[in-house]
Amino acid sequence: MLKRTAQAVWHGDLMTGSGVLDAPSGILARTPYSFPTRFGDEVGTNPEELIAAAHAGCYCMALTFLLEKAGMKPHAIRAAAELTVVNRDASWTVTGIELTVTAQIPGATDDDFQRVAQQAKTGCLVSRLVNAPVSLHARLEPAA
Repeated sequence: MLKRTAQAVWHGDLMTGSGVLDAPSGILARTPYSFPTRFGDEVGTNPEELIAAAHAGCYCMALTFLLEKAGMKPHAIRAAAELTVVNRDASWTVTGIELTVTAQIPGATDDDFQRVAQQAKTGCLVSRLVNAPVSLHARLEPAA
């Protein structure tokens, strides 16, 4: 079993407040995020961007694994994930993630590549995550 963790801290109200994200690996180390970085054009990260990055990275690894299993050795794989969020009835909802992939695989046919690319899309951990159950442990602390 693998477990990965990350933490978020938020200060202030939604519109003018801000937060930071941290992860034990150090790649997210007090990484700032805010309403303008999430819903506007300000430079910074946001949860949806991180999900898209995770999906692109996971997909590349899943595709590589399945290509190798099928006897194909990729030279390079580039994947992009575009996550779409819409506001429906005052509730923001992820409506889809579009994966775009290009690959250099010496000796591979397009039919074989397309077959394995589809398998990787359905087998990728992040692709399957969108339907995963979410559990919650909530605790209210006294205000300081």
